[in-house]
Amino acid sequence: MGAERNQESGFDDWAQTLLSELEQQTPEAIRKLRTSERHEISVPVLIKPGNASDSHKLAVNAVTGDVSSGGCQVMSEIPLNVGDVYKLDFEKGELDLPTVYARCLRCRLVREDAFECGFVFFNQIKLDEVKSVDPITDSLL
Repeated sequence: MGAERNQESGFDDWAQTLLSELEQQTPEAIRKLRTSERHEISVPVLIKPGNASDSHKLAVNAVTGDVSSGGCQVMSEIPLNVGDVYKLDFEKGELDLPTVYARCLRCRLVREDAFECGFVFFNQIKLDEVKSVDPITDSLL
């Protein structure tokens, strides 16, 4: 019986710690953790699996919502696997960037036919090549 009480107490402590961490994850706290400025820009991007063994899988067409030197947000009609590595090919024009490899950090349903996905790039990119973009005022948080 004493062992059960210790297990319950351990679980309660763990749950309380998680709740405390969750309470600290405010939009302001997330903004402070950002290492790069985001730029709102809508550019078509072709998303392919990043590993050679999945290269036979279909590519996904998407559109960027924002881009920073460390990652991007895209909207697609198909959900992407969180944690997977993807190869992102941005359409040339407004965004003159090379192909980048990125990990999908999140994918959420926006509506029945639209998914918002967040990516972090493996290598920082130079945004001085982005033409006519305005910084976002954190409206997406």
